[in-house]
Amino acid sequence: MVMATTTFTAAVTSLASVTLEVADLEAARRFYRAFGVDTYLRLRASEAQSTGFRGFTLALTVSGPANVDGFVGAAVDAGATVLKPAAKSLWGYGGVVQAPDGTIWKIATSAKKDTGPATREIDEVVLLLGVEDVKATKQFYVGRGLTVAKSFGGKYAEFAAGPSSPVTLALYKRRALAKEVGVPADGTGSHRIVVGGTADAFTDPDGFAWEAAESLAPTVS
Repeated sequence: MVMATTTFTAAVTSLASVTLEVADLEAARRFYRAFGVDTYLRLRASEAQSTGFRGFTLALTVSGPANVDGFVGAAVDAGATVLKPAAKSLWGYGGVVQAPDGTIWKIATSAKKDTGPATREIDEVVLLLGVEDVKATKQFYVGRGLTVAKSFGGKYAEFAAGPSSPVTLALYKRRALAKEVGVPADGTGSHRIVVGGTADAFTDPDGFAWEAAESLAPTVS
């Protein structure tokens, strides 16, 4: 399928932060510092009921396989569970872990060989929302003022990152996303994630909540 790239000029809102809701705030702080992604997240305490797949994943893109192994190892050492061991694939090299708070992380690179020593540098962090109808949800976000950077029909859509956002927002079919990270697609209750935006609060068609970024809890640190 040919990739379509679309540009919009409206800029009503953009992703400014990602907040994970966790049952044990101090434990989550320790984990994300050890994992090495604490500067990309906010945390706040929540006892909201949530079972099964929460409908989203966070993905780290790094420069080579050794970096993937480093992040996977750091996550496991800090208490994460391996859902998919790091391995080569058609698209590169990657693995999937689940944090103690339940959040699923994919760590991957398009490179199949290292070209330099391992580092703890992150090239990109992507919030992947699993949605029922990619095209419809994409149009919903376009209506909120987000700019589409990449679109692959009804399978995947990615939005341009805002000037102050450390995280890129993307949409993927829910069942396909669950399959990719190695978990059943069924899930109920809270998503346990809140997206901080530069405009007013709203909830998208799949129940993901956005709040004005300034109203959210402090960062992990």
